[in-house]
Amino acid sequence: MPFFSSLQRVLLYVVLVMSVTLTACTSNSQTSDSDAADWVGTWATALQLTEPHNMPPEPGLSGNTIRQIVRVSVGGDSLRVSYSNEYGNGPLTINAASIARSVSGGSIDPDTQAGVTFGGEAGVTLAPGEDVVSDVIPFELRSLDTIALTLSFGEVPSDLTGHPGSRTTSYIETGVAIDVEDLSDAVLTDHWYVIGGIDVFPTEPAAAVVTLGNSITDGRGSGTNKQNRWPDVLAGRLQSNPETANVGVLNMGTGGNCVLRPCLGPAAIDRFERDVIERDGARWLIILHGVNDIGQASAENADSVAQSLIDAYSWMVDEASAAGIRTYGATILPFGDSFYDMPERETARQTVNEWIRTSGRFDAVIDLDEALRDPENPSRLRAEADTGDHLHPNEQGHQLIGESIDLSLFAR
Repeated sequence: MPFFSSLQRVLLYVVLVMSVTLTACTSNSQTSDSDAADWVGTWATALQLTEPHNMPPEPGLSGNTIRQIVRVSVGGDSLRVSYSNEYGNGPLTINAASIARSVSGGSIDPDTQAGVTFGGEAGVTLAPGEDVVSDVIPFELRSLDTIALTLSFGEVPSDLTGHPGSRTTSYIETGVAIDVEDLSDAVLTDHWYVIGGIDVFPTEPAAAVVTLGNSITDGRGSGTNKQNRWPDVLAGRLQSNPETANVGVLNMGTGGNCVLRPCLGPAAIDRFERDVIERDGARWLIILHGVNDIGQASAENADSVAQSLIDAYSWMVDEASAAGIRTYGATILPFGDSFYDMPERETARQTVNEWIRTSGRFDAVIDLDEALRDPENPSRLRAEADTGDHLHPNEQGHQLIGESIDLSLFAR
């Protein structure tokens, strides 16, 4: 448990503890306005109904323990964790929860382990559609820390809330194993379940950038357990730059996601309030989205899809601006020679990208199309950035995206 630097920090923590009570309400729940201004998201993921093929392997979660690994962005000296049963079809019971610094694999540093409580209780039961935010936890969270969130469950519904594209290994152990130091020999699965976010109370004023997108933002093509998705690359650069070291990154990418309609996970326009506006400390938004809408359009409606995307982006800009969030538009990456390739779809991509570049609706433009396209064949990804499917960037491509973003956009 960390020591506080002054009496002021101690008193501040006491006030925070007194102000936090059990929060179990709908998936769009938030803390009070007076409280939210000081907190900032340091890690979060976009939640959805877990598909059957992404459900936990045996022995499952009911009556068992799972340890899930995440990497945060900004640090602080106290935090809180959110858990969700938003898409559950029955009650979900958390018997115990803890947080600790991850060492490697499924092992933790036991000296850093702290219990997570809910209204002073060790456990909580969430009804279908409910979220919960934990009590304040004194914890010396360092920037870019790798953290283990361990949960011991009671009853778990057959429909689970989670995030399939974790690109990070989780560890499922039979029975109660909340305090076990090393779960590396447990059953492995590369998915997250129930966990929704970590907010930190920073030692100095901080804010966060939300990255809204599909599988490219979610990390398709990056390395499992390498934490090298392009938002991770951006987070590392922000933390290494003194002028932006107080900026967190919240990855709201969802694999297979569309802007205009439900594809995999709720449509971006439907999850926008939850995943962007309601994120604590959100001050900037990067939109890299729309390739699935265009790529699934027919030859006959590709143009109307492009116009609908433009309307959706305009709406997002207005909603974000009203919430005090600056919006940066990222151009859609090339998909020539991929399974999405079609002349009408390429025309739609060019229409949308031209609007992003020239409309003046965004606070800034991040031209990722220019950064990753093949100079000899601009409708295709650069060969060195291509996973081979000609749609998703590989690890080098994620690095190029993260490095192409001007950090001065986030200087305060």
